[in-house]
Amino acid sequence: MTPTVSIVIPTHNRRELLLRTVRTALAQHAVAVEVLVVDDGSTDGTADAVRALGDPRVCVHRHERPVRVAAARNSGAGLARGAWIAFLDDDDLWSPAKLAHQLNAVSTTGRGWVYAGAVEIDAGDRLLGGDPPPSPEALVAGLPRGNLMPAGCSNVMIRAELLRALDGFDLQLRHLADWDLWLRLAAIGPPACVPLPLVAYRSHEGQATLDPDGMMAEGRLLEARHGANLNSIRRWRAWSHLRRGERRLAVRAYARAVLAGDVSSLGRAAVAVLDPSPATFRVPRPGRNHEWHRAAAAWLNPTREP
Repeated sequence: MTPTVSIVIPTHNRRELLLRTVRTALAQHAVAVEVLVVDDGSTDGTADAVRALGDPRVCVHRHERPVRVAAARNSGAGLARGAWIAFLDDDDLWSPAKLAHQLNAVSTTGRGWVYAGAVEIDAGDRLLGGDPPPSPEALVAGLPRGNLMPAGCSNVMIRAELLRALDGFDLQLRHLADWDLWLRLAAIGPPACVPLPLVAYRSHEGQATLDPDGMMAEGRLLEARHGANLNSIRRWRAWSHLRRGERRLAVRAYARAVLAGDVSSLGRAAVAVLDPSPATFRVPRPGRNHEWHRAAAAWLNPTREP
């Protein structure tokens, strides 16, 4: 059977996290899927572990040497047989209704790409946050100011022919290839949106290496291409310094953002100076959407290993 949706999962040395992620991809309700796991030079037995699942819908494509995530995603997309391609990072999780809701949304609107809502979880699946996503109009309007896509690539499904017409992810970009792709897609037309919490984005210590200088260099490319505002990169740079305990460098990065017009970074700088654990500080938001979190927990809890 030809799949409707090809799910592309790039991975590198995250075997245990990956296996759970693959299971949530395979658990999609009422959608014919194939799961394309792109093993980007793993040394932890990832490919064998995925093949051991024994599901004919899963295909492992292995790079003997790592080529980085943008190229890995493009490799998977190049193998896709589905009319739609959905990306999923190897540490994130999906609701079993995610793809069905998204297919319904694109069928209703006729649009070529679609996203949903998300929540953030930690390594132990504790809910850290998450709110309803911006509307398509707000997302498109706000993308030049920052990557507003909830949960990044794990959220987005794109018509395969549209992705190929855009030549996929830009291999020049290591950190901001997804933001660049959303900006190129938005220039063609707005996405559809499913305003439900269908993706769990995992925040943990094993995530991508902090590279503030590389982020800024890529941000300047996006500034030249799309008129992207670099203040979101400056804030990310400050946060990366905080994660490494470099408060003084974080304050300097926030100061640069303030000088560039980002008044909100004044408050962030104060947190960097005064809070005992600034890298984990979260501003309490009145009226936080508890129903949103409960809706996510309803599907997230059954995905836990017994």
